[in-house]
Order: sequence, then structure tokens, then C-alpha cells
Amino acid sequence: MQHESIIELYLLLLLSPPEAGMEATVIGITTISFYTKKARSAPNGLFYFNSTIQPFSMKPLQQVYSDYTSDDFAVWKTLFTRQVAHLQGHAAQEYLDGITRVGFVPEKIPDFREVNRILTAETGWSLTVVPNLCPEREFFDFISRRMFTATCWIRTMAQLDYIEEPDMFHDVFGHVPLLSYPEYASFMHGLGKIATDFIDNPVLIEQLGRLYWFTIEFGLMYQSGGLRAYGAGIMSSYGETSHALGAHTQKLDFDIRKILNTPYRNDIMQDKYFVIESFDQLYNSLTDIEIYFDECCDSAGLRTVSI
Repeated sequence: MQHESIIELYLLLLLSPPEAGMEATVIGITTISFYTKKARSAPNGLFYFNSTIQPFSMKPLQQVYSDYTSDDFAVWKTLFTRQVAHLQGHAAQEYLDGITRVGFVPEKIPDFREVNRILTAETGWSLTVVPNLCPEREFFDFISRRMFTATCWIRTMAQLDYIEEPDMFHDVFGHVPLLSYPEYASFMHGLGKIATDFIDNPVLIEQLGRLYWFTIEFGLMYQSGGLRAYGAGIMSSYGETSHALGAHTQKLDFDIRKILNTPYRNDIMQDKYFVIESFDQLYNSLTDIEIYFDECCDSAGLRTVSI
């Protein structure tokens, strides 16, 4: 079934040209710090980044560990070593602790079977392999069942600092450590459950995409007397880490209604970030999301407010 849906997805991308001017719904692995001026949004909440990316450029549908080459291991080691050093003093402590908890080391590309044993024991989560794109309905269904979609292929050495589509360094290094942390993992699970309840309402799903963007991908938090990053788009990007915590970007207090009604751009480095006090605050916001969505469903229309 999963393979059939992937084939259907490729046919959709091939046969349905993207519409201009749409705000992309960034879902799961179709994120994040892989910017291009040719970014275009596709129908049904899908997103791909450049017309030169071919829909039928098939990526692995399962992780075959023996397929990794010495070059792949060298890329992982280079990215891992550089980013872990860069994240000291910049990343949330829960994320840094999570790297150790899930067993990530520079010399070894993560084996999804080993990662899943750890995640399942810690928070009930696991990884499921997708080639590159996942339709929003399937993605939210996965996370409502505590399954995170991840690619298992890795960029080349020539692509260390720029790649047009997300690879496993973003998906796995960026996301997995915090999936071992209960409050964060529970927030992600709750987000999926809310999405499945409202999956046929495109306006509310678009708003959940904004929340995903400003928290899971580009979230900041107050910690140790300063700002720390926890979003996967920041964790996996050397340039984004320095940019996000720099003085020239806008830092906004966490406000669910403001986030849901704040459009974002994915073709530039971010200019605004929302800051949480703790992961407990993030988890507790799920109730506020449900209340707001219930209000929206009872109202005559919706408005978006850009700040």
C-alpha cells in the first residue's frame, strides 16, 4: 500500500503542474533549510523545490545498511562532527542529551533498526522510510501513530552545505534526538492526532503546517539564561544555527493563535522565530489548538494575520 501511494504521488507530480502563488504546506521530510529561488508548491499540500528534480528519480524505499559506501560514512562523519561542535551553547540541552540517548556517533550512520528499538523503548516512536516526499494525509496519519517519516539516503561531499531536497542528515540527525524526549514526542503525536481529525479542512491543515514550521522545524526556547534552538531545520544546518540565534532576527513569544495565522517563506533564511519557555508549554498548547480549531469550524470564515 505504501509503495502504491508513492507511485501515485510521482504520477501526481508529473502530471499536475504546480500553481503559482500558493503558500506551501511544509510537511515532514519535505522541509526545511533547502532553499531555492525556484521553490514551487504542488497540489494537495505537497512540496518540491526545483523543476530540475525529477519525480521519477527514485530513492530507497527501505534502508539496506550494506548499501552505504565509504563516501557515505565520510559525509555523515563530516556533517555530524562539524554540527555537534557548532551546536554546543546553541542547542537545547534536551536535544544534545538526545544525541547520546539514541546512540548517534560520528563513525556510524544510524541503523534504523537500532534507532527504532531505542525510540520505541523511550517514547513509543519509530522511523518509517520514505524516498523523499510524503502526502500530508499519509504524513499526519504516520505521526498520529508515532511513526516518523525519514529518508535513508545521504547527500554527497559536494553537497555538504547545500542540497535541494532533504536527506537523512536533516530527517534523522535533525529530528530523531528529540523524539526520545517524552514531552516533545507527545506534542508531535498530539499534532498528528489533531490533524487527522481536521484532515479534510485545508485551511486548518495549512495552519498546522505553519505550527509545524515554527516549532518542529524552526523552534527556539529560553534555557540556561539565553536562547537555544530545538527545531530540526536549525539543528541540521550549520548556517541556520548561527542565523537563527543572531541579533538581526525577530524573536517572538510563543502564541498559538499568532503562529497559526502567521505565513512563512521557505525561499529565504527565516526572519522571525517563536520562542517557547519549555517543552511542557509546547505540549500543553495542544488543548489551545483544539479549542481554536473548534471555534474556526463554528465561524463563518477565517482570516490570516501577518505580523
